[in-house]
Order: sequence, then structure tokens, then C-alpha cells
Amino acid sequence: MTTELMESFTHVFRDSVSDGFYPVPQEAIGVGSAFEGWSPRERDGVYHVLVPLNPPLGHAFHLELNGAGQMAARTFRVRVEQVCTCEREQLGEKLLCFLHHSEEELQQKQKPSLLETLCTGSYLDVEKTSHWFYQLVRSSWLHLPQFYSSQLVFQPGSRSCQFRLRKGKERLMVEMLFGVRQGDSDIFVVSQPAETQKGGSSIVVSSQPIETESVTSTAWLETYAVAEVKFFQHIARQVPCDSLHLKCLQVFTCILRGTGFSSSTWKTVLMHMLTTVPPCRWRRREFVRRLWDIMAYLRRCLKLKRLEHFVLGNERVPVEISLPPAMRTLEPLNLFEHLARDPAAHAEAMRAY
Repeated sequence: MTTELMESFTHVFRDSVSDGFYPVPQEAIGVGSAFEGWSPRERDGVYHVLVPLNPPLGHAFHLELNGAGQMAARTFRVRVEQVCTCEREQLGEKLLCFLHHSEEELQQKQKPSLLETLCTGSYLDVEKTSHWFYQLVRSSWLHLPQFYSSQLVFQPGSRSCQFRLRKGKERLMVEMLFGVRQGDSDIFVVSQPAETQKGGSSIVVSSQPIETESVTSTAWLETYAVAEVKFFQHIARQVPCDSLHLKCLQVFTCILRGTGFSSSTWKTVLMHMLTTVPPCRWRRREFVRRLWDIMAYLRRCLKLKRLEHFVLGNERVPVEISLPPAMRTLEPLNLFEHLARDPAAHAEAMRAY
């Protein structure tokens, strides 16, 4: 139902922004545990979808890495640049160029540029974009006749768009994130999911919570969620049909909830295991052995105070997943860096283990 809803929204979105200079929403991508296939519905009622935003005509996006936030999550700013459109036509009419026409002509004959609406300075503002996106979703809902019998209730949020949908006996919570793709890769910078405020989301970065007070309105958080969804799809094509690798993850994230390790930690460990243990060894009959292997891997990481990020600097990421050229050669990010710095935290993690 979430997929059907987002497909319907996408068509309306594009019509709604066609006569102005707002970001252009692309086809939504389901991310997170619900779309990776390992989180039971009763445990995770939130369906996360990422809506990529392309620049409108006459504009270009450029990502600039912020120096701060390297240990918890890489953050970027999205610089908006006006580009020449003198040779472009729109619907048979000559499009005025933001660079080569006078301000008077532009004000009289053309709608404001993106720099005048959703930016702070030269940078795309997450909160302004979130407010615009929220209004876009609300207005688009009125143009989806197939959902007239459904009830939609919006939830407040400054960096994402959340709503509850009820259709007959079906109920679900959807959080729509919006973001900008890094080149043509599977890595995005996105608005912030609500769960990061509680340190419980693996959409942005594994293992460590985001300190929201340090995230400015022009800071976009790097996410590997699309790459991770594609990784699990890749694995599904490799393992036997009776593979229980996702059941392993459910055991640790659901049965052992509250034991001190986040779901993103277990997920990171499993992904590393899936690239080191041959696919044929994930059959049902080896379920218990794989559980012990995962526990042993975690114990080794705890003793070394080092758990490497699965995407950043990992040469084992399948080539089917498109990464920015420099990402495979980066120094791997240590998700247990806080344990190396804090002996008390390390001792507590060992007790939890």
C-alpha cells in the first residue's frame, strides 16, 4: 500500500512543480528495515521512503562536505547555482535566463528562482524545503481519488513529512524523507528522520545517535540506506531459497531488544558476515551456527573496540552498488570509536554482551 501511494504521489508532484522553480521530486525509494525484509510489522510500523529531488530548470545542485560531524555522521550542504538557460525553451516559449536577463524582466515575467524561495544564502535549507514538501503532500492528497476512502493524518516534523494512513482495516505510519543524490550513485544526502532524535534510526548512519542541536538548517545528512536496500536485494539473489539470514537479524533486533546494542549495530555486523560467510552456509539447518558466528564477530569487535562502517571504505561492497569513486578508498569509519575513547562505555558494552 505504501508503494502504491508513493507512485500516485510522484505523478501529482511532478505536475504540481512543472510551472515553477521548485525542486523536482523523483520516484520514491523504500528504505529501512521494512523494505529490506527483516523487521516484523508489529515491531516497526514506520515505512520510510526517500524522495530524490532534482534541481529545477536554470539551477544546479553541488554537494559540499562539512568539516564537522565526521565521527557521528557525515553532513553536507547543498549549494544551489543558477545556470544559463538561454538555449532552452519550455512548452514552446523562450525561458528567461536568471543569469542573462534583468531583474526587472524576471520579476515581471517569471516566477522566483529556487534561491529566493527555499534557500538560506546560496544553500538549500532543509527546514524551508520540509515546509514546502509538507504543503506539496497535503495538496497532492486531494488529487488521489483512489484513496478517497482512506484517512490521512499528518504528524508535525521540521525535517521530514510523517503521516498516518488508514484504509479499511489497514493502518500504517509513513515517513517521507527528501534528499539529493551524490552524482549517479546510490548514496544520498537527506533530511533527518525523526528516529535519529532518539538514536534509533539506521537510515542515516549506523550505531551512533545524531546530536540534533548541532545540525543546522542547511546541513543534510549522508545516508547509505539505498545502498543497503540494494545490498540485501543482491544477497537475496545469492543465498539458497531457505536462507535464514534475515531471521538472524530479527532474533537479535527483536528478542534481544533492550540489551544495550542498537538494531543498526546488529545490522552492520550481519552485513559484514554476509560478505565473509559463503551464501551456501546460510541454510536453515545452519541457523544456530550462524547465530553463534554473529555473536563471535560482535565479541571480537568489542574487544578490539572497532566495528567498521559497512559502506564507507569497505572494499567488499558488491560492485552492483554504485558508490562515489572516492568512497571505496576512504578510511573506514569506526562505529565503536566512542568505546575506544570511553573506558566506562566499553566496560558497559562488554557487560551487555
